[in-house]
Amino acid sequence: MFKLFSKDFWDVTARLILRNKIIILAGIIIATYFFSRQWDNMRFTYTEANLLPDDHAVNITYNNFLKTFGEEGNLIVLGVKDSSLFTVEKLNTWNKLSEDFKKYDEVETVVSIKDLQKLVKDTKNEKFNLEPFIKDSITSVEQIETLQKELFHKYPFYDNFLFNKETKTVRTAIYLKKDIVNTSARKDFVIDVLASKIELFEAANNLDVRVSGMPYIRTLNSQVIINEINWFVIAALLVTSIIFFFFFRSFRATFISLIVVCIGVMWTLGIIGLFNYEITVLTALIPPLIIVIGIPNCIFLINKYQHEVKLHGNKVRSLQRVITKIGNATLMTNVTTASGFATFILTESKLLKEFGVVASLSILAIFILCLLIIPIIYTFLPHPKDRHLEHLNKRWIGGFVNWMEWMVKQKRIAIYATSVILLVASIIGIYQIKISGSLIEDMPKETDFFNDIRFFEEEFNGIMPLEFMVDTKRKKGVMKLATLKRMNELENLIIETPELSKPVSVVSLVKYSKQAYYNGNPKYYQLPTSQENSFILSYAKNSSSNVDLLKNFVDSTGQYARITTFMKDIGTDKMERIEENLQSKIDKVFPEERYDVTMTGKALVFQKGTKYLVKNLAISLSLAIFLISLFMAYMFRSGRMIIVSLIPNLLPLLVTAGLMGYLGVPIKPSTILVFSIAFGISVDDTIHFLAKYRQELQANQWKIKVSVYGALRETGVSMFYTSIVLFFGFSVFTISSFGGTVALGALVSATLLFAMLSNLLLLPSLLLSLERSIANKEVLREPAINIIPEEDDTE
Repeated sequence: MFKLFSKDFWDVTARLILRNKIIILAGIIIATYFFSRQWDNMRFTYTEANLLPDDHAVNITYNNFLKTFGEEGNLIVLGVKDSSLFTVEKLNTWNKLSEDFKKYDEVETVVSIKDLQKLVKDTKNEKFNLEPFIKDSITSVEQIETLQKELFHKYPFYDNFLFNKETKTVRTAIYLKKDIVNTSARKDFVIDVLASKIELFEAANNLDVRVSGMPYIRTLNSQVIINEINWFVIAALLVTSIIFFFFFRSFRATFISLIVVCIGVMWTLGIIGLFNYEITVLTALIPPLIIVIGIPNCIFLINKYQHEVKLHGNKVRSLQRVITKIGNATLMTNVTTASGFATFILTESKLLKEFGVVASLSILAIFILCLLIIPIIYTFLPHPKDRHLEHLNKRWIGGFVNWMEWMVKQKRIAIYATSVILLVASIIGIYQIKISGSLIEDMPKETDFFNDIRFFEEEFNGIMPLEFMVDTKRKKGVMKLATLKRMNELENLIIETPELSKPVSVVSLVKYSKQAYYNGNPKYYQLPTSQENSFILSYAKNSSSNVDLLKNFVDSTGQYARITTFMKDIGTDKMERIEENLQSKIDKVFPEERYDVTMTGKALVFQKGTKYLVKNLAISLSLAIFLISLFMAYMFRSGRMIIVSLIPNLLPLLVTAGLMGYLGVPIKPSTILVFSIAFGISVDDTIHFLAKYRQELQANQWKIKVSVYGALRETGVSMFYTSIVLFFGFSVFTISSFGGTVALGALVSATLLFAMLSNLLLLPSLLLSLERSIANKEVLREPAINIIPEEDDTE
């Protein structure tokens, strides 16, 4: 029996691959066909990313609210800020546009100016009736002036709901059916119906219609994600193939590499479909990520093949040695990279778990594809020509390696001093990092829908719902005057908070009822006294219209009430202060034994999710470090070597974190990924260097300096090549219109560049400075895995 991952293991693997090439190629084609069939199961996400585990208290509160009142993110708003709207023709056309939406099955109700109704007292029948402000259509300018006067000054119930009386901005509210909000029917309605109707309206009336609301934002945002996947894949293929060709100057080698990574992308999409995962802003990054990570594998394998061919000219033997000599190294580097991603599986966030599963499996899949396809394809191709091997004699790369060697020899103190300065500066920068829990911060800033979000924030104080659910702990407890007064106190604080919009609840309806009871006099828009309450409620009970209005604010038992407000896109710190103020008011106004008041809503859930992820960042990064340390311990059987190898890989992470602080890049779901990804990839260089260093020690009778410089010269070129590919490959993400994706690409690229320099300058310097305590036979005894097998004698 041979030891797993020993030389015998890889010899047998090489023979199996090269002797069964037709069967293996057939197997890859069948597997690719199978994965392509899974693409039908892929679906794009129709909900916001829920970053919290299902059993988290914040999620439980939110789900309890949904059970009582249904989906809260079902509102789409249309707005116009143009004085020319208040003409007979344009106002009638605006009302007709709103009316047209009512006929669609996806729409539950539409509320426009034409739908607004006065609550009118019917003394004879002791009830309230609803009468429209506009009976059929507008016929005169005088009618518009009367309408403006009544809406803007006489009926505060509607103020800031469908109009802003200060700026004369008007809006229409379209409520989608709650059961289609998280389905593809929402997308079809928004893209095919809403957008086209608005476009026609704008062209015909020369008006600029603003559109917003969570269903609309989510649809257009996911559409941008879909469009960007294609661009990312094309850009990643283009950039990596250009760099690959620049290094190898061979169309054949470039084409083979492209075939491998394209199959890898097909498998990745198949894995997403196989697990029935949704394509989110994170999983959309994986296909181009696989291209970027797959190309360095191709570089290692093809470079080794050409090197062997040049050495002894035997093609079959060269291919066998590619598998036996590079197999272990690429396996270990891919396993460590996959481990960096796999740590996300251990978080409680569904979004991150799915990302971790797909990314880690895809990285292992691309390794297997590289190891199988490249040697097999080359068996069918003729012997490489001299021009294909010319890149092995490049002299310009030698200058870079000589500079590194000179730095390690002559400028070791400068390397340490620079490292310490960077470390201190980074720690200062880390303390300046902020956490962002914004739902819209990463959205494309140049798009119309983002500008429309800002428009509605300015005119109506936001479009992101914040909900309060009041449980009175008894049936019909909501309509008690004591409850209404307590709710009113909370609403007053919401009104005083500039980041929140005017709240809507049963309190407003009761105030409106009192105003109606006093014949529409606006000074009576207030809560009734206890004496007034009894006869106003008797009028309300006789009115079916009131019951219809009530159902949106109070549940069928009368035990639960909701207060709805909308909030601006504000930072986490400010949101937390507002939340504290509101919670202290709730605790003061609502006695705990009689009321249970909860605060929830999509924006709040997302903000809490971001905070939760930050805590998980430390866990996932610690897990990545721990797992990779275990690999190092297993491979090198040296505790001291683990510490030395971690230092050059942790320093770039600290530098990146410091840069985030100085540049004002906040910690958010997208940037949280940077550290585990970068650490998992950068440690590959360390493994290559230390493996070669150990081999050099044995070949040079444990002469430390000779071995360090030998390892530096040998691995410096391949580390430079792969780092350049990874740097430009991750830079592809900076073409994204999503701020978070841009930050992710730029930060990972920067981290990997720092990591390359750290592994080529700091790591050799540490080995030389600590040579007595590290580089001896006891510390570097026979490893569990020979990453780079001993050189065979060439015949």
